[in-house]
Amino acid sequence: MPEVIFPGPEGRLEGRYHPQKVKDAPIAIILHPHPQFGGTMNNRVVYNLHYAFHKIGFTVLRFNFRGVGRSQGEYDQGIGELSDAASALDYLQSMNPNSKHCWVAGFSFGAWIGMQLLMRRPEITGFVSVSPPANMYDFSFLAPCPASGLIINGASDRVAKPQDTRILVDKLHEQKGITITHDEVEGAGHFFEDPHMDPMIDRVQAYVRRRLTETTR
Repeated sequence: MPEVIFPGPEGRLEGRYHPQKVKDAPIAIILHPHPQFGGTMNNRVVYNLHYAFHKIGFTVLRFNFRGVGRSQGEYDQGIGELSDAASALDYLQSMNPNSKHCWVAGFSFGAWIGMQLLMRRPEITGFVSVSPPANMYDFSFLAPCPASGLIINGASDRVAKPQDTRILVDKLHEQKGITITHDEVEGAGHFFEDPHMDPMIDRVQAYVRRRLTETTR
């Protein structure tokens, strides 16, 4: 998979780009967990999500937020990281101008950033939020949530408590015109340690495959 360096708001950003041969393949960006707690684009959940989307037929980009790995800049409380994600999407779109579907997937802190990006970019047609930290970050900006998506978490998550995720999902369920699918993986913690990674990825793939055959948002 080619390493890529592309321009971000605070200098260069480092990524991994995995294209398809088909020119109009759907595109997806994958966002990693919190930079100050060891989050990088090579996190196991992020890595597995990347390959899950590629296997379905997506051209995929994952990257390091500012100050992580070879990405320039320094941690910026989520504000700069959202700008980084927007730059990553710009880069991905510039490489794939014929793509009809655009998705964002994020894990933990990356799920929070991904949902904010969704609000800003109407071309995003679907999302996957893995272990969204609804107990740590304010998700009230999702009013209304502009696209349907999947929220998936571990039933034994001690970092982002399942009950907070359920409250978030209930709020989103009240909105018309979109469908939020919620899935809890029994026995799984925040990081989907084995044997829970494969079932989580299988459910994500099944959801995304199904959505690609539907015409609604």
